[in-house]
Order: sequence, then structure tokens, then C-alpha cells
Amino acid sequence: MSLEMLRTLVWTDCRLALVFLVFFPLGLLVWAIIENAQPISRLLVIYWRVASLLLITMYLMMAQVPLSFVTLFLALLLVPVSLWFWVDLNEEIDDRRGKLKLALTSWRWATTLFCLMSAAALSPYLGCAGSKTAIAADQCQVWLEPAYGVAAIAHASSGVSRINILATLALVLYGFYFGYFLLFRLSKQGRSATGY
Repeated sequence: MSLEMLRTLVWTDCRLALVFLVFFPLGLLVWAIIENAQPISRLLVIYWRVASLLLITMYLMMAQVPLSFVTLFLALLLVPVSLWFWVDLNEEIDDRRGKLKLALTSWRWATTLFCLMSAAALSPYLGCAGSKTAIAADQCQVWLEPAYGVAAIAHASSGVSRINILATLALVLYGFYFGYFLLFRLSKQGRSATGY
């Protein structure tokens, strides 16, 4: 694939990610809170916890950390899992009727498809995670361009080393929380989000 085609793919993916992974779930969360739809609100809070790995990844990409390609790939796989994993929430949501349920279900399917397609598009470039030399390749740099754009707008005065430290710290905290969930909460609660 040529660099221009790859650049078009990456920027299209970035724009779609904003729509499916930021704007829609934010709107759905506000709607669920207004309608006091507890199971939907709970599902969306879980989604935001998992999706925070995408924000951490963007900061890792700003600092050109090779591991960011792996965290992006994992985030794209974890997001769909977080949307469908919870048996109790799925049952409560299935019992609901109305426009909010339809919007949520449509968004869950669209987001699942988007994330899987994005992960498939990224998979040939996981070699960029190999080293600082690998990430310097032109194809790898194209994947980092959206993060550079955000850095130029939101963090123009911040140094790369500061962004790197904050992103690494956030990733470590995320890893501790995820490890705690896997080792303790998942074994006690199983696929129940409420623990009952």
C-alpha cells in the first residue's frame, strides 16, 4: 500500500474513531442519565473505563513509544468485549423498549465492527512496536500523525519527555486496575457487572 493510501486510511480511521468511540457513547451516556436507564448507564461507564486505554495510547503515540501500537491493538479488541461481556446488563438491556435501546444496540454493533476492522487494518503494522528504529519507518510514522496533530493543538508547550512520563504512568495504573479486575473481580463476579 502506498503512503498516501495509508495516510488516507489512518485519518479516516481516526475520524470514525471520534464518531464511534467518543461522540456517540458520550451522547448515549447523557441520554441514559436523563432517562435514568441504570443498566445502560452502567454499561457505558464500563465502556469509558476500558476505552481510556485509547486515550493513553494517543499520548504514548505523541511520545513515539513503540508499545503504543500494541496498546492500540489491545484497546481495539477490549472495547467490543466490554460492550457485550456482561450477562446481567445484556439481559436488563434486552428487557427494555424504546429509542434509547435501539440507539445503544445500533451503536454497539457499529462499534464492534469498526473496532474489529481497525484492528485488522493495524495488524500488519504491529512490527512498528519492535523498537525505536522500527517506529521511525515511514509507514509507522503515518499511524502517529493524528497523535502529532493533537499534540500540536493541545500540548504545544509540553515536552515529549513529560508526555512520555505521564502516558507511561497512566498505562501502569491502567495495567494495575486491569490486573486487579482479572485476578480478583472476575473470579468472584464472573460475567456479572453488578456482582449479583
